[in-house]
Amino acid sequence: MIVLPLAVIVWAAVAVTTSKSSAGVAVHEAARLDRSGHFFLAVAAILLAVFAGGWLADRLGQPRVIGEICAGLAMGPTVLGRFAPDAKDWLFPADNLPMLDGLAQIGLVFFMFGVGRELNGMTLRGVGPQVLMVSQASLLIPFAAGTAAAVPLVEDFAGPAGHPMAFVLFVGCALSVTALPVLARILTDLRLTRTHQGQLSLFASAFGDGVVWLVLTAILAVVHGSSPMGVLWNGLFAAALTLVFLGPLRRGLAHWARSRQTAGEGAEGDATLMLLLAGGIAVTATLTSVVGVHQLIGALLAGLAWPTGNARMARVADRLSSMSKTVLLPFFFFGFGLTIDLGSLRFDRSSVLAMATLLFLAVVTKVCGPALSAVLTGMRPRPALTLGALLNARGLTELVILQIGYQAGVIDQRLLSILTIVALVTTILTRPLLRLIGPEGVEPAPSPYRPEPDEVSAKGAPERSAPSR
Repeated sequence: MIVLPLAVIVWAAVAVTTSKSSAGVAVHEAARLDRSGHFFLAVAAILLAVFAGGWLADRLGQPRVIGEICAGLAMGPTVLGRFAPDAKDWLFPADNLPMLDGLAQIGLVFFMFGVGRELNGMTLRGVGPQVLMVSQASLLIPFAAGTAAAVPLVEDFAGPAGHPMAFVLFVGCALSVTALPVLARILTDLRLTRTHQGQLSLFASAFGDGVVWLVLTAILAVVHGSSPMGVLWNGLFAAALTLVFLGPLRRGLAHWARSRQTAGEGAEGDATLMLLLAGGIAVTATLTSVVGVHQLIGALLAGLAWPTGNARMARVADRLSSMSKTVLLPFFFFGFGLTIDLGSLRFDRSSVLAMATLLFLAVVTKVCGPALSAVLTGMRPRPALTLGALLNARGLTELVILQIGYQAGVIDQRLLSILTIVALVTTILTRPLLRLIGPEGVEPAPSPYRPEPDEVSAKGAPERSAPSR
């Protein structure tokens, strides 16, 4: 049902661009589309390809995001551009790419709002020393390993920004991140959400991702700041904006949500709230961009400030997130696929050594670091390894970070390709590692930091129809 129309689209694109006969020319003329027609054809091809990739990955026992990323890569120069470049140019003409990129940016902003909501759902109530130690180990050990490994890579892999300190810190961020939405989906699929390892991994991921985004904000300030004073002002603006969002704005939204709990109930009232929410996220992204902070940080802050514990507000936000993940995020996968050509990666000595080193460090430090901390605080070795395997999933969150770093000129094209492969491989390894460890690696969650049922349903267990990325 999905593969057939996708195959027809690709066949038509190849047919009209490769035929040399007079009949072929006539077909080409008849099949010529105006800009709008090409745009909607591209939209159809992207949505179908990404859906088919996610479906196939799900059937293979992998997170859907793996198949969706691979579908995006396949539509770019890595596959389609290499084997049928004329078909790629016909399907995705250059004058339509800005419109497709606009859809991708909207999807990314709404995705980061959802990440902020998930971070907002993780609290410090009742956490003990084990939780704090594991969270810090999950962040600091991979971060330290990444920064150390990046030092000899600066000369060969730094981007046009030419800032060694930003490069080193960025590689540390890339190795230390865990994709919280992907992790939540894996836990839901494997019914591990209410286990000790599941809850501990969620908290550690939320803590680590929050710090990584703060560090990334500082890196971008360093790259874009014209002077130390400019960097300082950017940092002060970002800190002030964060305090406003997490302080008075968050309290004001909570009060407003209580007043709207029953007002305007129904589909029309929810649609109005969703429209206001989408507009508010866009305004927040614009505001942070104006003060020199990346627009995705603004969307993240909007998610952190969104009211929790309110069924109606959660329902409206969930619907917006579901729409963006299903309809808009595929355009990010496509856009990311256009920026990277894995087939052009030269497997020379420096590239192979960099890839092997970063992949080894990414897996070992992310699995063994938190696992060792858990063992030292009383967890048995096998459950500790389960915890480390869960935290090794990087997925879409790392791709977003990589694209930001590449666009800012922190890393070059080769390192973008290498770190993309690292993100894919580490996420693919998560489920096989869990199967290898076995059910003995799972323990029931202790009650002190178990989330409320409404928090689990709203944050940790996304519906099948709108899988987390």
